[in-house]
Amino acid sequence: MTAKREHDSVCIVGIGACTALGADLPASAAAVRAAISGFADHPYMIDKAGDPMVVARALFVPEDLTAANRLAHIAAEAAKEALAPFTGSGKRLQKLPTVVGLPPDRPGRNGGLEGVFTQRFQAELTEVAQLAPLRTLSSGHAAGIDALAQAWRMIRSGDLDLCLVGGVDSYHEPETLEWLDELEQLHSDANKWGFIPGEGAGFVLLSSSQFAQQNKLEPLGYVLAAAVTREKNLIKTDTVCVGEGLSEAVAQVLQLLPSQDRTVHQTICDMNGERYRADEFGYTLVRTNEHYADPGEFVAPADCWGDVGAASAPLFIGLAVTAGRKGYAEGPNTLIWASSERGERGAALIRVETEPREV
Repeated sequence: MTAKREHDSVCIVGIGACTALGADLPASAAAVRAAISGFADHPYMIDKAGDPMVVARALFVPEDLTAANRLAHIAAEAAKEALAPFTGSGKRLQKLPTVVGLPPDRPGRNGGLEGVFTQRFQAELTEVAQLAPLRTLSSGHAAGIDALAQAWRMIRSGDLDLCLVGGVDSYHEPETLEWLDELEQLHSDANKWGFIPGEGAGFVLLSSSQFAQQNKLEPLGYVLAAAVTREKNLIKTDTVCVGEGLSEAVAQVLQLLPSQDRTVHQTICDMNGERYRADEFGYTLVRTNEHYADPGEFVAPADCWGDVGAASAPLFIGLAVTAGRKGYAEGPNTLIWASSERGERGAALIRVETEPREV
């Protein structure tokens, strides 16, 4: 255990992505930036109206993989990319603390998913890293921010120097797609307020500033704050959500910062076409409006790569870092948020020193 560093910076020193838009972060981020859609008709799944289901699939992933092994394969590709700044020189990380967000319980999700995923994921990374311990959080959309918040607290307190944080999800099991269709959550010509099921993984390698400096790792950005709260008025219930849980998560993140850092220059979020998510974001904007340079400056990448569930937050961090370093971010501070169906609400503020825009 290292000495306590209560106010030490939490650096982002590696990022990786694997989505329906590309097998790495540069391809995925460029496609989102260009508003390219990865949507296509499913090869054989038909919705209850008799039309092909529209999905966003990672076509480069082998089709013969079982659900858990598919998740592990996608996750391993993104994790390897995130680890590359450290392992690219041939180093192998030992006993790397790792926290991974996974899908929640739902039709099409095997009950033993955590065990199968962990075994396959560790095996695919064995050449570059020994993961110990590896923790999984099976809470869906907000799981990635929950993982981020746990790592952020431990690095700030001095309990950790380095941690791999990620999330992975896929809706493409037939039982899962049929379940979404039955609940009228699947976007179609007959249901404009549904979402496009996606799949993907995002990973972020976090370190203390001292560790980054000692190991000559370039900070790509910083996690300024992260928080997870709960919403009591859930989707698919008769209750009315007025965004209290998400508002609290965003407020907690902002309150953790010095007053001069409380400006949000852009937001990246998991709005996916469902009215529920749009409503709660609208209420949150009203409550926290004074902190936004422009409340309308937000990106909802589900418009391009589909709803990616537990992979959302780590992928959003990849987009924030890419935008800042390539010079098209509106400013250094990016708010990311995600909402799980069972009530978890997560928010985090990412700072990336923006490069001058290319003329």
